[in-house]
Amino acid sequence: MRLSSPIYKLKRRAKFLVRGNDVKLHEALNQIAAEEGFKDWSHLASNYSKATPAKEIVKQLGAGDMLLIGARPGHGKTLLGLELTALAEKINRTGYFFTLDFNEADVRDRFEKLGFDPKGFDRPVVVDTSDNICADYVIECLNKSSDDALVVIDYLQLLDQRRRNPPLEEQVRALRAFATKCGAIVVMISQIDRTFELSSGLMPSIDDIRLPNPLDLSLFDKRCFLHDGEVQIEKAA
Repeated sequence: MRLSSPIYKLKRRAKFLVRGNDVKLHEALNQIAAEEGFKDWSHLASNYSKATPAKEIVKQLGAGDMLLIGARPGHGKTLLGLELTALAEKINRTGYFFTLDFNEADVRDRFEKLGFDPKGFDRPVVVDTSDNICADYVIECLNKSSDDALVVIDYLQLLDQRRRNPPLEEQVRALRAFATKCGAIVVMISQIDRTFELSSGLMPSIDDIRLPNPLDLSLFDKRCFLHDGEVQIEKAA
């Protein structure tokens, strides 16, 4: 059964019903659920709270972890990164999404595509689209907050595109040290080399990460690769 709107919009409709009528929130939610063809709100929610790769990944992340997400364009790596930031509150963290690739409208549209209301999180997700994003910039932003952080950086190969920024490996080592010291979780989205599409591989691997500049990939504890709807999660050897 397809919902008429994402769950967060249905919840918003229920809140409007509460404001304009003499009904309690659970009654309004049940009314909305009935309109969608379910017996009550818990029935609706149980049908649309299915497991996703992001939910499985976030369970495996702990303080100080560095995760690398790799995929070719169009295979869902950015959406996965955004969902991880949205789920940060589930593990009592604040989600941060730093992107050098998208503007704020792009990010908002992708959150809505995932069914999340960017303004409706218990812990608001921080979205930063500054052109100045680099390791030092990210660390400075995080140092201003006392919250435990889950940080997604989009994306790896753009961090040292400006000549004034330190080399890529130096930046990743700085983020590694920060994560270890402060207990942050750092997720970095990465491009996969286009030669992968000419290979017979069913899933990219660490050897397919596009590295125009040197980088020790063993700095990442965990890796996640996506291709054609499939997701593979692995720990570094």
